[in-house]
Amino acid sequence: MAGRNQDLKFEIINHIGVVSTGSSGWQLELNRVSWNGAEPKYDIRSWSPDHSKMGKGVTLTEEDVISLADLLAKEVEFLKED
Repeated sequence: MAGRNQDLKFEIINHIGVVSTGSSGWQLELNRVSWNGAEPKYDIRSWSPDHSKMGKGVTLTEEDVISLADLLAKEVEFLKED
């Protein structure tokens, strides 16, 4: 987010996985990230290969992740029925 907010600080606490990789090498990742020293939250966003740049993303609490997992499990079951 360089350019928009030079004071933004982040630390990837743990890398959970890569959702996809674009032709430019940027990866859509699921991580736990601490923003500006706050309690880590789950985060889905695109990152440059060296993690020096990031795209827009979605930050989720533990409760959000549980709700999302339930919704995705239901959708996966629906897709399997096809």
